[in-house]
Amino acid sequence: MRTAGIVAEYNPFHRGHAWHLAQTRERLGEDAALAVVMSGNFVQRGECAVLDKHTRARAALEGGADLVLELPTVWAASSAEHFAWGAVSLLRAAGADALSFGSESGDVPALLRAARCLRSDRFREALRPLLAETLPFPVCRQRAAEAVLGKEGAACLTRPNDNLAAEYLKAALALDWIPEVIAVPRAGAGHDEGAHPEFPSASFLRRRMLSGAAAADNPASLLAGERAVLARLRSMSPGAFDALPDGRDGLSRRLGRAAGRAAGLEELYELACTKQYPRARVRRLVLWAFLGLTEADRPERPPYLRVLGLGPRGREVLREMKTRSPLPILTKPAHAGRLDEAGRRLFGLEARCTDLYGLCRPAVSPPGLEWTTGPVIWNKTEEDL
Repeated sequence: MRTAGIVAEYNPFHRGHAWHLAQTRERLGEDAALAVVMSGNFVQRGECAVLDKHTRARAALEGGADLVLELPTVWAASSAEHFAWGAVSLLRAAGADALSFGSESGDVPALLRAARCLRSDRFREALRPLLAETLPFPVCRQRAAEAVLGKEGAACLTRPNDNLAAEYLKAALALDWIPEVIAVPRAGAGHDEGAHPEFPSASFLRRRMLSGAAAADNPASLLAGERAVLARLRSMSPGAFDALPDGRDGLSRRLGRAAGRAAGLEELYELACTKQYPRARVRRLVLWAFLGLTEADRPERPPYLRVLGLGPRGREVLREMKTRSPLPILTKPAHAGRLDEAGRRLFGLEARCTDLYGLCRPAVSPPGLEWTTGPVIWNKTEEDL
């Protein structure tokens, strides 16, 4: 059975995601399975997922996915490069033989050229002097790519979905994984373009959920846990700030100073952000500080595969994974005790992250849910068909 791997946040799951799943299955055939590696309770923009990971896994299964695996927080709430590396490592270990993603261009050859460029010595040589100019890293990266590929050849890296796609392909090349690549043109509104009549953006839906304009069961936001976040940052030592990832160029110390002055999260972001330090990077650093994570907490590769949900076809994929995967597979939280030291440590960190996620909801969730919540089991009924 062919298995397509998909990387997603589903924050929240919407019609555009269902369309992508349907298009992927159409291209591979009805017998194909769709395995999704999905961010857990925290996402790349340095925020809580608006709905918890098991609720989003159920929505994905109802929307067409067959198996949902978790991307742990140390990759899910990281830069595009680390996010892609963690997710693609898991898809490869899960035995996927195709990689499907949303794309503004749908141009696989151009995306592969960009991915190869980002791994090349020419790119690194072009990037090095640009980094000394204290410009934002995305600007330096784009200019270095243009120096190698030309402006037109590097244009795909300026578009959000295509940029992530290039990072997925770069990770696949580094892992010697050669899947069939399926680039599905993005449908509907862009990431921040609001209300499309058929395919509204995830950001538009999040705003409606958090404002109460759309129904949502106990939606989460870092703002809801604002005091807990500020308390954590105000109690950190300079050394603790230095241990955060991606902050060695002065951002971690700047964040520490801002934490001593800010009365709220929005003020904290404003004080810490500069032209060199864009908001997305600052938000991720704040999130890592709140969660008590350090750069040393992110292993080189994921040490296990965690099942968040599965349907009937997902069970078939899981059976194959158990015979072929180089990584242990967790279908129950209790299985974490069988992991090696690195795996147990990462699962323990994930449990702590879930407890802190519970503080960021209007109705605070009880602690310990990571150890008591099993995967979502979804079956189609005649009524669904």
